[in-house]
Amino acid sequence: MPSPGDIGGTLSASAIAGGTMTGHHLLHIDCYSRSKAELQNGEGIKSCPFSAGGRSWFIMYFPNGVRSIVEEFISLYLRLDQIAADQPVKARVRFSLLDQAGEPVPSHSHITPLHGFCAAYPDFGFGDFIKRSRLEESEHLKDDRFTIRMPAVAVPPSNLHLNFGDLLSSKQGADVTFLVAGETFEAHRCVLAARSPVFKAEVFGRMKESTRGAVIRVEDMDAHVFRALLDFVYTDTLPDFQSSMKKQEEAALAQHLLVAADRYNLERLKLICEDRLCGHIDTASAATILALAEQHYCRGLKEACFRFLSTPWTLNAVMATDGFDHLTRSRPSILKELLSNIAARLPVHVNKAR
Repeated sequence: MPSPGDIGGTLSASAIAGGTMTGHHLLHIDCYSRSKAELQNGEGIKSCPFSAGGRSWFIMYFPNGVRSIVEEFISLYLRLDQIAADQPVKARVRFSLLDQAGEPVPSHSHITPLHGFCAAYPDFGFGDFIKRSRLEESEHLKDDRFTIRMPAVAVPPSNLHLNFGDLLSSKQGADVTFLVAGETFEAHRCVLAARSPVFKAEVFGRMKESTRGAVIRVEDMDAHVFRALLDFVYTDTLPDFQSSMKKQEEAALAQHLLVAADRYNLERLKLICEDRLCGHIDTASAATILALAEQHYCRGLKEACFRFLSTPWTLNAVMATDGFDHLTRSRPSILKELLSNIAARLPVHVNKAR
C-alpha cells in the first residue's frame, strides 16, 4: 500500500472530508468523478485525522483500488497516524455505505477480524469494498457524492486496575490503617467503601469519627491473606499463584481468601476462589473443601465435591481421611445429602419379567 506521504495533493482538501457524529466517523466523498479520473490504481487520498482511544487515525480512500487485482473496486482502509511500536492497538474495522436516508446499506457493510495496529501493520481495511460500477448504478451515489460510516475505533484496554494498584502500593492519600496478625496495612476509605458493604460499614459507619486516625484490628486472618484481599479490592484481579506457589499453598490461600470474601461480601472474589478450588479437589482435600463449601454457601464448589465423591473408590478413599472425620462431626447433615446425591447417580436396573 502507498505510504501516506505519497497520497494527497490539492484534491484531498475538496474531495474527502470527515466528521464525528454519535460515536461514528463519517467520510463524505464529494467529487467522486474527479477523484476517479485524477487518481490511478494504487493512488489515494486520506481524510483529516481524528482521535479515538487516545490515538490519531485517518481513513484512506482509493477510488481505483489499492492494487491491480482490485482495480475495478473502491478500496477503504483505516490507518493509525501516530504509531507507538511498543503499544499496539487492537480494533475491528467496520465500513458501511450509507443510503440517502443516512442508514447503512446491509450488502455494503463490512467488518474485519480483530487487527493489531502497530508499526509493522499500521492499516487494515477492504481492497474490494464496493465495485465502482455497482456504486455508479445505485441510488446511493447522488450529485457525485456518497458517504461512508465507520463506528468509533475501539478504545485500548482499560488500565484502571493498574492505577488503583499503584495507589495502594504508594499509600498516597491513605486514610485508614488495619492491623492484621501484627502487620499494618494502609488503605483508602472511599475505595474500600465502594467495593464492599462490610468495609463501608467499618469505615463510614456510626463510629466513623471515632475510628478516623485509629487502627482497625482484623481478627482471625493471616496478613498474607488480607494483603491478597486488598489487592483484589483495588485491582479486581488476583495474582497468578501457580507461578510462585506450590499446589498445596495455592489451595490453602484460595480457601482462606474464600472465607475472607464471604466475610466482606465480595461475591466476585468468592466465585473466583470457588473456581480455583474446584481444580484442587482430590482425596486428601475433598472433605475439607466440601465442609468449607457448605459453611459458606458455595453451591458450585459443593456440586464439584459431590461429583468427585460419586464413585465408590473415591468415596472410600476420602472416608479414610481426617477431613472426613471433621466433616461428620461439624456438618452431619451434609452426609445425608451426599448419600442421596450418590444414590441419584447410580444406574437404575430394571428386572424384566420372564
